[in-house]
Amino acid sequence: MSQATKRALAASLKNLLLQKPLTKITINDIAEDCGISRMTFYYHFKDIYDLVEWACVEDAARALKGKKTYDTWQEGFLNIFHAVQENKPFIMNVYRCVSRERIEQYLNPLIHSLILGVVEEKSKEMAVSEPDKRFIASFYEYAFVGVVLEWIGGSMKEDPADIVERTSAVVHGNIPRALEAFDSGAGASRPGS
Repeated sequence: MSQATKRALAASLKNLLLQKPLTKITINDIAEDCGISRMTFYYHFKDIYDLVEWACVEDAARALKGKKTYDTWQEGFLNIFHAVQENKPFIMNVYRCVSRERIEQYLNPLIHSLILGVVEEKSKEMAVSEPDKRFIASFYEYAFVGVVLEWIGGSMKEDPADIVERTSAVVHGNIPRALEAFDSGAGASRPGS
């Protein structure tokens, strides 16, 4: 029941965002549209931004389902773009009404999950420390988030398939090479030492 209520609240928020900007929507508006009490809203979320974040994470989790391997990350990344496109009024409204840092907060965990899955897969037979794996994943995460934010800021005009193809050309082979550089079992020295 709890997940169903959260989904209903997210649907109400998205519905209201078709009518007015995020800054003009109140918790009362969402509760009324959803047919619940304000207290029920607060049972699930601390504020509207908490609901926005949850909705973004849910949409991305569906987009990434099963697409976190080296062979499928491009499909997962493309699915994130498609999930953003499907929710364009919601995303553009949020993008215009909150800071870039807040949008990054929403995107970072999604992209991090995608990249970390690839890093974990490619490092299975290597002696790479967890902090080094997280560092490599974070490096690529920030690049990917920047690409998505640039695309959103450009009103999503560019074809996501083209963006993913170009990103793939840049990334191809680089994650395994980065892991090899941090592989203490291969006798490699840490970069910069």
